Amino acid sequence: MAGSSKEQAGLRRTLGFRDLVVYGLLFIAPMAPVGVFGTLDAKSDGAVALVYLVATVVMAFTAFSYAQMVRVAPMAGSVFAYARKGLGEGPGFIAGWMAMLDYLLIPAVAYLFSGIAMNALVPEVSRWVWTAIAVVLTTLLNLWGVRTAARVGFAVLAMEIVVLLVFVVSAVVVLVRDGAQRGWLTPLTGDTAFSMTAVLGAVSVAVLSYLGFDAIASFAEEVTGGSAKVARAVLFCLVLAGALFVVQSYLAALLEPVSSAQLAADPVKQGSAFYDAVDASVGTWLHDLVAVSKAIGAAFAALAGQAAAGRLVFAMARERRLPSVLSRVDPKSGVPRVAILGAAVVTLVAAVWAARRDDGLDHLVSVVDVGALTAFVLLHASVVGWFAVRRMEGPPSWWRHVLVPVVGAGVLVAVIWEATTSAQVVGVCWLAVGLVVLALQWGRRTTA
Repeated sequence: MAGSSKEQAGLRRTLGFRDLVVYGLLFIAPMAPVGVFGTLDAKSDGAVALVYLVATVVMAFTAFSYAQMVRVAPMAGSVFAYARKGLGEGPGFIAGWMAMLDYLLIPAVAYLFSGIAMNALVPEVSRWVWTAIAVVLTTLLNLWGVRTAARVGFAVLAMEIVVLLVFVVSAVVVLVRDGAQRGWLTPLTGDTAFSMTAVLGAVSVAVLSYLGFDAIASFAEEVTGGSAKVARAVLFCLVLAGALFVVQSYLAALLEPVSSAQLAADPVKQGSAFYDAVDASVGTWLHDLVAVSKAIGAAFAALAGQAAAGRLVFAMARERRLPSVLSRVDPKSGVPRVAILGAAVVTLVAAVWAARRDDGLDHLVSVVDVGALTAFVLLHASVVGWFAVRRMEGPPSWWRHVLVPVVGAGVLVAVIWEATTSAQVVGVCWLAVGLVVLALQWGRRTTA
């Protein structure tokens, strides 16, 4: 019994503000636009920098609501815990269920990015093999302990930022020397006719680049110094990531030798558009440097995502919404090892499956976004429910507790509406399964 009680112990408080920022930026990845630049450029008619500006504003509403609720429920379950507080048990489960789709499959997308980048450098080894290697190595680091993973992650993050700075400086030199391939304002206005519908459609994809800042909240039980530190880290990561994304997408668009219409007509070129622009304007050396950085950075983005997924699964299991075995905490490392291993298995299967298909990346991306966005809508509703409807902390602030979450939820619904049909179908199917699971759980509780 003693061993069992140790395994059920709580998570250890060992993380500081820097560690939270490292996990958040690792999950987001400073050069996240590299993989989706061509797709966004084609979808937005060339207004790719504007897409990231809009996406940053959209996510700012969500980050603000996270900052409100992390103080209310400083727990590992993140949006699952918040929705339970603000909306009740049923909506809380659905929020966690939809977020689980996001947290389990975002690492798979990142691992696949890593496999694709390594395969481009070493084509003799299949990309699914590189993908599987990345899963195994980062899972071992996560099982080692949260502090160890954070230290290694900090070194990787520093490397990514250095490479990003090299790209920015090189791009500026080329633009000053040779001029831009497109008009200087086209990354904000488009290189053809401007379409807000096209921009919003691209935002539904660009949101993928930001998913990860919210994962910081899942480490709330492992932070020293209180929940205010978590709230600050969430907001800081979003603002910094947004600035980095706008700058690099703006520069890449100016270097892009082909038009957005040409990219839209040739989807095969979209995945390598960023690399192609760098190769044509700066040189192969920077192309290879960015590819190596992307390969390593994507793997460690997946590491942070896998860690967050493990904490979400752990929290839901602790509340008996998932099998209780997933709530065990390793007494030596202080991490929820069973939950992390379970998340790793799901991620490994999804990532390797996608790596073996030509259209695997498209399938994964379409599945991930809608789950996250739906969970964010419930997060905003939780703020209104806790502060304005239930008035659990006295009279509400109408702009913080009503206006911001209502506007934030409305914008997210608009983004979901503009998402691809396949993404919407997958989201509805996953939601339907969650509702069935919830009904079965309520049925068992009623019978008991």
